[in-house]
Amino acid sequence: MESLVEFLLSYGYGGMFAAAFLAGSFFPFSSEAVMTALTLAGLNVWLLIAYSTVGNTLGGVFNYGVGRMGREDWVYGLLHLSNDRMVRGKALVRRYGIWMGLLSWVPFLGSAITVAMGLLRLPFWPSAATIFMGKCLRYFLLALILNSM
Repeated sequence: MESLVEFLLSYGYGGMFAAAFLAGSFFPFSSEAVMTALTLAGLNVWLLIAYSTVGNTLGGVFNYGVGRMGREDWVYGLLHLSNDRMVRGKALVRRYGIWMGLLSWVPFLGSAITVAMGLLRLPFWPSAATIFMGKCLRYFLLALILNSM
């Protein structure tokens, strides 16, 4: 994992985008370490927020697409998501609808939320918009924390 982080760091903003995409999808990856290192290296924090937000949103949209195209049993096996986590994710999405996209940044549960949004066939554009808002807030708050150190 350390060598992957170093590789992504060497690509600056593009590396931030790739790290955020991986973190936003069901792949286990943390983009916070990459953003922290790139911020400390002096890259523009606003551009880092933009690249990470777009990459992380596209990762969430990827999950939505996998959920939308697949059968539940196939999706659970492919994504290695526990039945319990998906049941909770679907229950929350059924209850709150597209607004659950605002919590798509939450580690572990976020992937279940975005996959459930696709499985439940929520409208794409409103879902993508709330996913984007949640992801943007995540990186904005991270940038605030990093700049206050």
